[in-house]
Amino acid sequence: MSTVDHRLDIPIRLDIEGAAPAFSRALSALDAAAARELDAAAVPARLRELVRIRASQLNGCAYCVDMHTRDALAAGEPIERVAAVSVWRESPFFSVRERAALSLAESMTRVADTHVPADAWEEAGAVYADAELGALVALITTINAWNVVSVATRAWTPTIAGAKEEGEPS
Repeated sequence: MSTVDHRLDIPIRLDIEGAAPAFSRALSALDAAAARELDAAAVPARLRELVRIRASQLNGCAYCVDMHTRDALAAGEPIERVAAVSVWRESPFFSVRERAALSLAESMTRVADTHVPADAWEEAGAVYADAELGALVALITTINAWNVVSVATRAWTPTIAGAKEEGEPS
């Protein structure tokens, strides 16, 4: 019996990197610019990944949830906190600063519905300096852009580390 019993093949709709290479490079450059802002503002890697995971969950981006979960774990994030990101409001595992970042991420990700309400912005502004807020806005904007591209094109596929395909020897 294989490690993966019920795998659904999700076909790639468009190789975005091949179909729109200048755009792909620009999105990667945007990501790098956001990372520089996060570094300059000393936003911790673990928080970055929690924010990326939450936005990706809301956007339904399986690839990004997979990738940023792995990145969070590699950065030392405990599995319990990674598993609780989707229910962070009900979980005791997150600090006031983390809650403010996750709230801002949710508001920005759902901008068409929320218009980023004053309370979410003020909550973040109460615990983050302007440089940190700017870096968080850059991070949230960038992960949402990646999510849109990934969900629309299905250009990238999540994987299970060490999983064997059906029919492969054990």
